[in-house]
Amino acid sequence: MTEERRLTTEEKALKVNLTPDIYGCFAEIGAGQEVAANFFKAGGSSGTIAYTHSAYDMKVSDSLYGEASRYVCEERLVTMLGKEYSKLEDSLPGKSEEARFFAFCNTVESLNYHKTNQGQGWVGMRFQFKQGQEPNDVILHVKMHDRSHKAQQDALGILGVNLIHAVYFSSDNLNDFLSSLVYRLPRERMEIDMLRLSGPDFEGFDNRIIALNLVKRGITDATMFDLSGNVLQPATALYKKNILLSRGRFRPVTKVHLDMLERGKEQFLKEEDVTEDRLRVVVELTLKDLTADGKISDKDFVDRAELLGTLGYTVMISNYLKHYKMVDYLSSIARGYRLGAIVGIYNLQTIFDEQYYHNLPGGILEAFGRGFGREVKMYVYPANNVETGELYDLSTLEIKPNLRGLLQYMKDNGKLEPYENYDPKLLHILSDDVLAKIKAGTSMWEDDVPQEVVKAIKYYELFGYNKKKDGIKVSV
Repeated sequence: MTEERRLTTEEKALKVNLTPDIYGCFAEIGAGQEVAANFFKAGGSSGTIAYTHSAYDMKVSDSLYGEASRYVCEERLVTMLGKEYSKLEDSLPGKSEEARFFAFCNTVESLNYHKTNQGQGWVGMRFQFKQGQEPNDVILHVKMHDRSHKAQQDALGILGVNLIHAVYFSSDNLNDFLSSLVYRLPRERMEIDMLRLSGPDFEGFDNRIIALNLVKRGITDATMFDLSGNVLQPATALYKKNILLSRGRFRPVTKVHLDMLERGKEQFLKEEDVTEDRLRVVVELTLKDLTADGKISDKDFVDRAELLGTLGYTVMISNYLKHYKMVDYLSSIARGYRLGAIVGIYNLQTIFDEQYYHNLPGGILEAFGRGFGREVKMYVYPANNVETGELYDLSTLEIKPNLRGLLQYMKDNGKLEPYENYDPKLLHILSDDVLAKIKAGTSMWEDDVPQEVVKAIKYYELFGYNKKKDGIKVSV
């Protein structure tokens, strides 16, 4: 892999061209015109490229792939992959006996003349690992950060070559595949916020591990997946939705977590223009909260994702340790729609701690401006005071005297709101206590956890649970 990383874009394209059984086509619409050009310039392309075309005009694109309301989207890319791969098979039936087919497609919006948009697009490849096999798919979404049209096109050309080369020469190892994919594309140039592999050669592969690694390696700051484990591109999945966000460790999910989510959703639905069909509840795990014993455990991450998916929630994973960064990110997606954030009272106390904002020129005021801007409201869930055992809520929030005016401002302007309903019998539940009880092998934790989660923990032996120590048979 060290040697492969040293290959230039031209050398990668040449290596693909000189591999005699790799044969396919290119279809690039919108701004994505550079990938095929790299293979032509490298030499030896006649043995690799069946044809290439570009449908820049929307009417031409419609004639090839059908009419569309959106052209730069995953649905359009999947249609392109299907059409082009089928065309290749139908046009060259005899070729399939000697070649591994591929269809490379992209649909991209690059920086416009006035530089008022975000360059972004969908890139994909349908390909065979072996001759005559059913094909596999790799689909990804990119955000391009170069500040010139030409630079964004160049970056896309590098990405396309990297992808085709990585598929054929580095796909047996996830780390090598990702390293090859982003080679010569630093984060300040390009961000990959969604990547999915599927097909007969990837059966049983968990794309959530890719999502985790995209964030862990800093290739993106946030990605997400649904209750079925399907990886989603955040801006697409949350398009024209009101968003209700809940952040936490969920290690494990407890009854108090569910109370926060369910009662918080009920309250959010009372907001103007927030309806069930226009609402997406997002449960977010920050990378720091995935760390156990100094390492990020893939298994622990998947365990928590499985439990949240079982309960029907969309899961997001992010690098946004600070609350205002997460809210600021989602606010940019939810423009024109409302954003609600569920916070526990102790988390709110941390949010009002000035020491966490020394990195910002504007300090806590800048953080609050970014974290409470636009249509954002926080719903504050109470707790039992850890020292006195009395109720601790928004009305008794303990902050420094110089910040009380800011707190009052947030209340007066509808940015903070206490929970209207909650179950006081659940306020004693703490995830850390539940986790300790599970590891200790006692059964005292079961009353604090939803029954579906109890069954899953026992059946899959999650969070240190041991069936033999418990001495019972578990079925689901």
